[in-house]
Amino acid sequence: MDVKYVANLAKIKLTPEEADKLQLQLDNILSFFKDLENLNTENIEPLSHVLDVKNVFRDDNPKVSISKEEILDLAPEKNDDFIKVPKVIG
Repeated sequence: MDVKYVANLAKIKLTPEEADKLQLQLDNILSFFKDLENLNTENIEPLSHVLDVKNVFRDDNPKVSISKEEILDLAPEKNDDFIKVPKVIG
């Protein structure tokens, strides 16, 4: 019943066979989480990530960029110092 309810909320049409298959998969996933609840994690330190990940940043090397005038010259339409684009919100 959970799969049909969620499918209805998401406006997804499922055949009865698809709903049964997804319900079985969902039951298996929830069963796995119940198995995890039984693990002894008393001496396990909480992690924010399973791997030892460090931020990797490249050096910030400023470079000369294209000028405003060059950008405006490339624009198909412009209005003063602005690029004119089609209206997308009514």
